[in-house]
Amino acid sequence: EVQLVESGGGLVQPGGSLRLSCAASGFSFDSYAMGWIRQAPGKGLEWVSVISWSGAITNYADSVKGQFTISRDNAKNTVYLQMNSLKPEDTAVYYCVKPSQAYWVGYDALPRGDFNSRGQGTQVTVSL
Repeated sequence: EVQLVESGGGLVQPGGSLRLSCAASGFSFDSYAMGWIRQAPGKGLEWVSVISWSGAITNYADSVKGQFTISRDNAKNTVYLQMNSLKPEDTAVYYCVKPSQAYWVGYDALPRGDFNSRGQGTQVTVSL
């Protein structure tokens, strides 16, 4: 059974930083791209970032480019999202997602919102 467990969210002041983690289990982690999506209050899901199965290739939504960094540790079956210079508009529930297919097919699918597993989410609130 695929399990994705996010952690690291919280309340932070504007300009602050947070590092989210997603611990994965139940599948061959190093064969799958992984990603992060978010849902702000009253809004739909927004794709944030994707990382390839090896970690060598990453991509970001324009709204977070240069601000967030995705990474992974395949030895620990964990994917991370380092968030810097946080703004109130970054307030959202952040979810870790896994595509249905491995390697390039999965990597290309995630930015289209095509995933088959999602964690329970972790709340990030940016406020004074």
